Amino acid sequence: MKERYINPFTDFGFKRLFGSEPNKDLLLDFLNELIKERGHIQDLTYLKAEQLGLSEFDRRAVFDLYCESDTGEKFIVEMQKAKQKYFKDRSVFYSTFPIREQARRGDEWDFQLNAVYTVGILDFVFDEDKDSPEYFHHHVQLMETKRKKVFFDKLTYIYLEMPKFTKTEEQLETHFDKWLYVIKNLPRLQERPRRIQERVFHRLFEAAEIARFDPAERAAYEESIKVYRDLKNVIDTGREEGREQGREEGREQGSLERAREIARRMKTAGEPVAKIVAYTGLTAEQIADLE
Repeated sequence: MKERYINPFTDFGFKRLFGSEPNKDLLLDFLNELIKERGHIQDLTYLKAEQLGLSEFDRRAVFDLYCESDTGEKFIVEMQKAKQKYFKDRSVFYSTFPIREQARRGDEWDFQLNAVYTVGILDFVFDEDKDSPEYFHHHVQLMETKRKKVFFDKLTYIYLEMPKFTKTEEQLETHFDKWLYVIKNLPRLQERPRRIQERVFHRLFEAAEIARFDPAERAAYEESIKVYRDLKNVIDTGREEGREQGREEGREQGSLERAREIARRMKTAGEPVAKIVAYTGLTAEQIADLE
């Protein structure tokens, strides 16, 4: 059956639903569910997604979404399609940019910082948590290990391992459950689920309906879904090849070839070099040499 709604795990789908000014209320509602114990965001401002280093030689960061709340809190929101060897390291590295940019020149600044949140919606499972199917919502802050208490609450990492969310429509209990259900199942739905009737989801289903796209939007989405499916296919094929090779040398070579193939497809789709570097682990020079 032909898909009625877009896939939010594609770049186009994710940014259409959460990264456009007309649909900002969707992102607001979703983020408020994630941080509702800390307060309520009234408004958001989208910020420049590409962050530069201190010099032209420093590594850049390219966020999927970067925004600021009405109270000055910073949010990095990423839809992560493929597992990366140093994904957590990259998350921490990315979070340093909104911290650093808060620095003020002069002697009067007292180092007070606004909170920074990094949100990752993951289309994969962490290796270290694969045996804990019920544990998919990670909420990470700096903790004092002996006392088991939060030491610094202005730096937060939230990761959602979406493959572990397996609730059916009948099992949905909370607004947050409904958000996760829609994000995971949207491209498989043909009608709006009976139990998901809130106004914000009415807005989401309208924005996600492919039939409403103009020709340029449809072409952009079709290219985005092709890149997504090719990426998934390369990853799945690589896993199967890795199982068959069985030797460390072969696995390393297979991993490099998979990274190159992913980079080629992302490069063809016009993705920024910095983002390809982050996804594949290849260097900018290796990516430039790809044909």
